[in-house]
Amino acid sequence: MSTTIDVSVRAEAIGSDPMAVVEEISGWLSTPAEEVDREFACELDRLRIAVSVMNSDAAAGDRRAHYCQQLLLARIYQLTMQIPEQPTAEGSVVVHEVMRLLEAATLAAEDDRIEPGILDQAPAQPKAYLSWLKGTARAHRVFKHPYYQDFIKDHATVDDLRNYVMQESVVDGRFDDLLAMMQVGTSGGAKMEIATNFWDEMGNGNQAEVHTHLFNKIFEVFEITSAELEAGLSANALLSGNLAVLLSRYRTFYAEAVGFLGMTEWLVPDRFVQVVKAWERLGLPDVGIVYHRLHITVDAQHAAGWFHNVVIPAASSPAMRRGMMRGALWRLNSSCRYLDERMPTTDR
Repeated sequence: MSTTIDVSVRAEAIGSDPMAVVEEISGWLSTPAEEVDREFACELDRLRIAVSVMNSDAAAGDRRAHYCQQLLLARIYQLTMQIPEQPTAEGSVVVHEVMRLLEAATLAAEDDRIEPGILDQAPAQPKAYLSWLKGTARAHRVFKHPYYQDFIKDHATVDDLRNYVMQESVVDGRFDDLLAMMQVGTSGGAKMEIATNFWDEMGNGNQAEVHTHLFNKIFEVFEITSAELEAGLSANALLSGNLAVLLSRYRTFYAEAVGFLGMTEWLVPDRFVQVVKAWERLGLPDVGIVYHRLHITVDAQHAAGWFHNVVIPAASSPAMRRGMMRGALWRLNSSCRYLDERMPTTDR
């Protein structure tokens, strides 16, 4: 898929800095959708060019453009991921057009990183497919990544853990909402498995044990503010959160969501064991590690249920097999890049 933008077209973009695009469009998000469409519909061609240039530069390896691309998509997604205190641009045709350009570029970039031919290697028999999917994951560099196995466990400082928690918030901090969106339209055993997972996230009816509430306790330990949170997120952390939202909200990407979220839960227990070791090594307040301790056991159970009650029944369909593996690879590859950048560049 070509993402090259002609020089004459590039000249029509907003300014020379992709952050100018982000800030202009972000400024509209707290405006009612009808007003945005009335005032800025005439700007749609200009916006398409500006966002397309950003996407092209991101695909070419421009780190600033990639950060701006994912920051803008994350801000747009907030329109549907939180209850607003005032009217917003949710439902705006103009904003939707921008969002779709960002989404298409994001998914194209992830597809470009999938090893050619691997999606065609999936066994047709469902149990064999599951074994193959797990085997592919185990062979991936991210499966036992040194960020967790060495750095977090043995070397991370309090500031390192603080930064780690901020980056992880884009998925861990809203996993319940991802499950709620994903289950729409499902039925039978798959719906029951997702519902069971969701109810666990809800603390099985105990508000004090809701998992997002427990996760927010970590923010209290580190005194992390919401303003600091967005400013501290890296491009690849934003990407992880954006992929999770994108796949969960669109029914056409249900198969990819199964693979992406299933792989997320399968990787968690071993990773969180290392986080708990680091937390205890540093002597941090016990209230802040309840979330991670809980998920070492809970996510092992969830992953097993997910594989057997969602993946195996769906694997009888060639389209579902391909989609689930595609989503799993998006998670493995994006997580690997995210962890690679978190590794220290100097010896400690």
